[in-house]
Amino acid sequence: MEQDLASQTIAKQIIRSGTSVSANYRSACIAKSRKDFINKLRITAEESDETTHWIELLIDSELFPSQKLLPLKQESEELTRIFLSSIKTAHDNS
Repeated sequence: MEQDLASQTIAKQIIRSGTSVSANYRSACIAKSRKDFINKLRITAEESDETTHWIELLIDSELFPSQKLLPLKQESEELTRIFLSSIKTAHDNS
Protein backbone atom coordinates (compact mmCIF):
# COMPACT_ATOMS: atom_id res chain seq x y z
CA MET A 1 0.00 0.00 0.00
CA GLU A 2 2.81 2.41 0.87
CA GLN A 3 4.50 1.67 -2.46
CA ASP A 4 1.30 2.53 -4.31
CA LEU A 5 1.04 5.84 -2.47
CA ALA A 6 4.70 6.64 -3.12
CA SER A 7 4.45 5.83 -6.82
CA GLN A 8 1.24 7.84 -7.19
CA THR A 9 2.81 10.82 -5.43
CA ILE A 10 5.93 10.72 -7.60
CA ALA A 11 3.84 10.20 -10.74
CA LYS A 12 1.78 13.29 -9.92
CA GLN A 13 4.97 15.31 -9.45
CA ILE A 14 6.29 14.10 -12.81
CA ILE A 15 3.04 15.10 -14.47
CA ARG A 16 3.15 18.55 -12.85
CA SER A 17 6.76 19.35 -13.67
CA GLY A 18 6.63 17.66 -17.08
CA THR A 19 3.58 19.60 -18.24
CA SER A 20 5.06 22.76 -16.77
CA VAL A 21 8.02 22.40 -19.15
CA SER A 22 5.79 22.74 -22.20
CA ALA A 23 3.72 25.56 -20.72
CA ASN A 24 6.80 27.57 -19.75
CA TYR A 25 8.49 26.94 -23.10
CA ARG A 26 5.38 28.19 -24.87
CA SER A 27 5.47 31.27 -22.67
CA ALA A 28 9.15 31.82 -23.52
CA CYS A 29 8.32 31.67 -27.23
CA ILE A 30 6.09 34.73 -26.92
CA ALA A 31 8.37 36.65 -24.58
CA LYS A 32 8.25 40.43 -24.79
CA SER A 33 12.03 40.90 -24.75
CA ARG A 34 15.27 38.93 -24.79
CA LYS A 35 15.53 39.33 -21.01
CA ASP A 36 11.98 38.03 -20.59
CA PHE A 37 12.80 35.12 -22.94
CA ILE A 38 15.89 34.19 -20.92
CA ASN A 39 14.01 34.35 -17.63
CA LYS A 40 11.16 32.20 -18.91
CA LEU A 41 13.58 29.74 -20.44
CA ARG A 42 15.37 29.47 -17.09
CA ILE A 43 12.09 28.44 -15.50
CA THR A 44 11.62 25.91 -18.31
CA ALA A 45 15.08 24.45 -17.65
CA GLU A 46 14.39 24.25 -13.92
CA GLU A 47 11.12 22.39 -14.51
CA SER A 48 12.84 20.04 -16.93
CA ASP A 49 15.56 19.34 -14.38
CA GLU A 50 12.91 18.78 -11.70
CA THR A 51 11.24 16.24 -13.97
CA THR A 52 14.58 14.44 -14.26
CA HIS A 53 14.83 14.44 -10.47
CA TRP A 54 11.42 12.79 -10.04
CA ILE A 55 12.22 10.19 -12.69
CA GLU A 56 15.53 9.42 -10.92
CA LEU A 57 13.68 9.08 -7.64
CA LEU A 58 11.26 6.65 -9.21
CA ILE A 59 14.18 4.64 -10.64
CA ASP A 60 16.06 4.64 -7.33
CA SER A 61 13.00 3.56 -5.37
CA GLU A 62 12.52 0.60 -7.73
CA LEU A 63 8.79 1.28 -7.78
CA PHE A 64 8.71 0.98 -11.55
CA PRO A 65 10.92 -0.98 -13.99
CA SER A 66 13.97 1.18 -14.68
CA GLN A 67 14.25 -0.09 -18.26
CA LYS A 68 11.03 1.79 -19.05
CA LEU A 69 12.13 4.94 -17.23
CA LEU A 70 15.69 5.29 -18.51
CA PRO A 71 14.65 6.58 -21.98
CA LEU A 72 12.41 9.19 -20.30
CA LYS A 73 15.25 10.22 -18.01
CA GLN A 74 17.60 10.56 -20.97
CA GLU A 75 15.10 12.68 -22.89
CA SER A 76 14.50 14.91 -19.89
CA GLU A 77 18.25 15.41 -19.43
CA GLU A 78 18.65 16.21 -23.14
CA LEU A 79 15.86 18.78 -23.00
CA THR A 80 17.44 20.40 -19.95
CA ARG A 81 20.77 20.66 -21.80
CA ILE A 82 19.03 22.16 -24.83
CA PHE A 83 17.28 24.78 -22.71
CA LEU A 84 20.50 25.66 -20.88
CA SER A 85 22.37 25.95 -24.18
CA SER A 86 19.61 28.20 -25.55
CA ILE A 87 19.84 30.40 -22.46
CA LYS A 88 23.61 30.74 -22.93
CA THR A 89 23.22 31.57 -26.61
CA ALA A 90 20.50 34.14 -25.94
CA HIS A 91 22.58 35.68 -23.15
CA ASP A 92 25.73 35.80 -25.32
CA ASN A 93 23.79 37.44 -28.16
CA SER A 94 22.34 40.19 -26.00
